Amino acid sequence: MTSINSVIVPPDYDPKKDKKDFMNPVMLAYFRDKLIKWREELLRESSETIRNTLQGTELQKPDLTDRASEETDHALELRTRDRERKLISKINEALMRIDDGSYGYCEETGEPITVARLDARPIATLSIEAQERHERLEKTHRDE
Repeated sequence: MTSINSVIVPPDYDPKKDKKDFMNPVMLAYFRDKLIKWREELLRESSETIRNTLQGTELQKPDLTDRASEETDHALELRTRDRERKLISKINEALMRIDDGSYGYCEETGEPITVARLDARPIATLSIEAQERHERLEKTHRDE
C-alpha cells in the first residue's frame, strides 16, 4: 500500500471529479495537504495578531472611551484566537482520522461523507443528513 505522505497531488486535482475509489491515496493526500495549509495559515495569522495587535496594545489610556474601545477590540481578538485554536484542534483531529483510515466517513452512520462537503469543510465529521438531524435535535432541545 502506498503511503499518502509519498503521494504527489497534481496541481489541477479536483477530488469531486475523481472517479476512483472513495478516499484513495491521491484524495487523502489532497485533503491532508489542504488541512495542513489551513492550519499553517491559522497559526501564521495568530502569530501576527499577537505580535502586531495584542503585544502593542496599551489598555491604560487616559480617555475612558478610548480605553473601552481598545478593551473591546482586545476582547474580540482574543475570542477570535480562541475560535481559531479550537479550529486548529479540529484540523489536528481530521489529520489523525486520515492517519487511522476513518477520514471521510460519518461518525454517526459510518457512511461516506460527500467529497463536495469535505472539500468545502474538510474537518466535517458528519454527513449532511446526520448534521441536519443533529441540528434539528439541538434546536428542539434548545427551545424546550
